Amino acid sequence: MRILLLVVYYLPSTMSSAKLIHDLAAEFHRLGHEPVVVAPDEGISGEMEIACEEGINVLRVRTGKIKSASRVIRGLNEAGLSSLIWKKGKRFFKENPCDLIVYYSPTIFFGSLVKRLKKLYNCPSYLVLRDIFPQWAVDAGVLREGLAYRYFKWKESQNYGAADIIGVQSPANLIYFQENGLDRLYRTELLYNWASLKEDHILPGNYRERMGLQGKVVFFYGGNLGVAQDMDNIIRLAKNIEDEQNVHFLLVGDGSEKDRLTTTIASCSMTNITIHDAVGQQEYLSMLSEFDVGLLSLDRNLRTQNFPGKLLGYMYHSMPTLASINPGNDLKEILEKSHAGLVCINGEDSLLASCARKLAANSQLRREMGLNARALLESTFSVSRAAKQILSHFKMMN
Repeated sequence: MRILLLVVYYLPSTMSSAKLIHDLAAEFHRLGHEPVVVAPDEGISGEMEIACEEGINVLRVRTGKIKSASRVIRGLNEAGLSSLIWKKGKRFFKENPCDLIVYYSPTIFFGSLVKRLKKLYNCPSYLVLRDIFPQWAVDAGVLREGLAYRYFKWKESQNYGAADIIGVQSPANLIYFQENGLDRLYRTELLYNWASLKEDHILPGNYRERMGLQGKVVFFYGGNLGVAQDMDNIIRLAKNIEDEQNVHFLLVGDGSEKDRLTTTIASCSMTNITIHDAVGQQEYLSMLSEFDVGLLSLDRNLRTQNFPGKLLGYMYHSMPTLASINPGNDLKEILEKSHAGLVCINGEDSLLASCARKLAANSQLRREMGLNARALLESTFSVSRAAKQILSHFKMMN
């Protein structure tokens, strides 16, 4: 069957959602289906571009800035995504009827487009829910429960309402839906994040040498530099172990906090941490393959649980993870039970520094945890498992 996949970021973006949807589309194609990816793209020259990439048909629609914009501009541009994509892609949508729609959140603004497409195609839809917004923004102190909050809650309900099934990323998210009575309104299930186990062709980048990091244990963070990630948490960690001459922190990505973080690092004259601009997917994979420990950080005030997609990249490349997360996050149990990393609660700065020192000092521990991380990926977070789970609800259409 033809499956439409709708996402805000797609390759060559290094956002974790881009790789997730690509891997899922590739798996659908491997299983004999016809995947069609639709994504906004602020970088294309024309109003829209259509391409076939690795057997996947891709429609990119030019929109205003999202990832690199301020919060206000990003919010306005995201709010208009459904109408803009429909307006520019209407002919494509009518000429390419689909049997199933799989859409990804964030963003919460695809609901009206999905509803329109379901009516056009008379087909079901599956929401891959990786971000419970606006709740996390309230928890992090970014948003107050006022007019904007009520608007976002309306769009959130519209997004949920367009789905026949909602796949959440952790058991704690299922509990959140139950505690808020949402399980009576929407059909939900646990759908873990995923990654392809196919070995990527990775070109050597010699980043350690090019960046002057020879002899260093490099703690690598890749992805969004935003509020929910509380990147000050990593800045504090770097300050707290400045005496470890063999340790360096490398943050690669973009986001609303990037400029402020760059200024903070410069004003504190920190030399053990570097922020690198976002890079293309192949370059990102090359970096991952060279460095030592994957970093995760989440704001401690978050009450909705998050399983960052970047973790899958760390697992794929057999990297141990050093995580500082919000209380109640399922990640702690998953990583600790599998001995795939060390986990602290955000705010436990002394413990986090101690864990970082422990990983930096013990190469054998890093190797063992990295191998455990890869085993965890293969057993629990494979793309074949995710694709089969999604498709199992729509077998009658195969």
